[in-house]
Amino acid sequence: MSVATARNYVPESPRRTAQVIPAAHRFAAPDVSGLAGVVLHYARGTEIVAEEDPAEYIYQVVEGTVRSCKLLSDGRRQIGAFAMAGDYFGLEARATHGYAAEAITDVTLRLINRNAAFTAAGQDPAIARTLWEVTAKGLDASQRHALLLGRKTALEKIGSFLQEMAERQGCDAEVELPMSRQDIADYLGLTIETVSRTMTQLESAGTICLETSRHVLLRRPSELARLSLC
Repeated sequence: MSVATARNYVPESPRRTAQVIPAAHRFAAPDVSGLAGVVLHYARGTEIVAEEDPAEYIYQVVEGTVRSCKLLSDGRRQIGAFAMAGDYFGLEARATHGYAAEAITDVTLRLINRNAAFTAAGQDPAIARTLWEVTAKGLDASQRHALLLGRKTALEKIGSFLQEMAERQGCDAEVELPMSRQDIADYLGLTIETVSRTMTQLESAGTICLETSRHVLLRRPSELARLSLC
């Protein structure tokens, strides 16, 4: 399977200069380059792991975007996280995966054997610290997500989501959304109609500009930052 080619979008008439977000405010990924792994490619739409599969590997996204999701008993879907380049998933607290992982785009992953990683961590403090950082980053993301689901309005959820994507992509002027509106809805606990209506509301207010459904210009990033802090 081929590796996805990164799409670099450059607006024909940029309306404001993109500002690089300081490193301290980005979602920095720990580096486990000291651990050996195998690189594999997955086509868009491929299920990488299923719920309750044995948790044999820790996965690092080299290129592309992965969603972690769970199907509820009534057929509804909850997306727990989006893993993008540099992110990790699959470091489970138990012996099986609690969520399925699916490739939203063509994806390149580095697979690190879980048992080998734990053995190396017992021998090398640097690797142990790195695994701790991966775990702590995942816990922080889960806490942020719980706040989104439980205490925020639809407007605050969408604003927070766009702010998060801007931080992860390192730019406060525009974001590229590899996921669909349905993916966003299932991540935020909203309907797809509410997501579309709220995006239009933000556009009408001059906070964003929807160049396409996947490419969003951030006109007033300070307002998105305010919504994310609500």
